[in-house]
Amino acid sequence: MSVLKITAEAWEVLKIKLSRKYNHLTIGDLAYTPGEENALVTRLAKRLRRDKDYIEFTLAKELSNLKSNRL
Repeated sequence: MSVLKITAEAWEVLKIKLSRKYNHLTIGDLAYTPGEENALVTRLAKRLRRDKDYIEFTLAKELSNLKSNRL
């Protein structure tokens, strides 16, 4: 499992992108506290019915290009 580091500022942008891509995610699903990346990945993997590697890949990909409007 890779180690993601998500800042509070980056999460605000990433949260919007994720909610647009996966419009069935709730506020609770997208709840995040810096330093709790593992809990976030686990929760999203369960909710999206994907494995943790996919979730980490998706988050890392979006983090690498936060300014892009692509999902």
